[in-house]
Amino acid sequence: MPESRTTVDLNADLGEEVTDDAALLAVVTSANVACGYHAGSAAIMRAVCAEAARLGVAVGAQVSYADREHFGRVARDVAPGVLRDQVADQVGTLAEIAAVAGTAVRYVKPHGALYHRVLDDDEQADAVLAGSADLPVLTMPGVLLDHAARAGRRTFREGFPDRGYGAGGRLLLRAQPGALLTSEEAIVGQALSLAGSVDSLCLHGDSPGAVAHARAVRAALEAAGRGLRPFC
Repeated sequence: MPESRTTVDLNADLGEEVTDDAALLAVVTSANVACGYHAGSAAIMRAVCAEAARLGVAVGAQVSYADREHFGRVARDVAPGVLRDQVADQVGTLAEIAAVAGTAVRYVKPHGALYHRVLDDDEQADAVLAGSADLPVLTMPGVLLDHAARAGRRTFREGFPDRGYGAGGRLLLRAQPGALLTSEEAIVGQALSLAGSVDSLCLHGDSPGAVAHARAVRAALEAAGRGLRPFC
């Protein structure tokens, strides 16, 4: 459970070459940095990490299936040993770049199809854990968080102000009606509703109006008396 209900983290997916990284870094408290497997490059990682270090924004490794063609959003059947090595490669690459920029990788978060797969798949979840050393884990409740907690890893729950939820508490598939929230009023309202039950709120950097929505969410959270700080 979240350590405090008076503060919350605000994170965004950065380094994906589809949004204004600098503008989002001025708003969020944690940055999920693409590690090159679904998007990004070494140069982009360097730029994001340098600005994050300057602003005191926490850096996390956003690990993905090796699938730049589909932005990491297509399910893959990857052997556990291969996935473990791919995750380790992504985390290691970002860690080296972050160190040069004067910061460090502070957590791991899966991306896209991998994010959803490890909510239910034991082998894939264990591969992500094996490839990410002892980093804290950020995701929705499911197999990955359960296995991480049993292994003694720090775990943090995430909520999505700009995504629709189904009856079971999982995100609606992107092709389903209501999967993507675009109204600022709706996004802010959902952020305020979720903030008391999660450690971190994620705003997708590739969503239309991402920067404006992030600013509105932060302003609303602060107006409600909730402090903003990195979750780890």
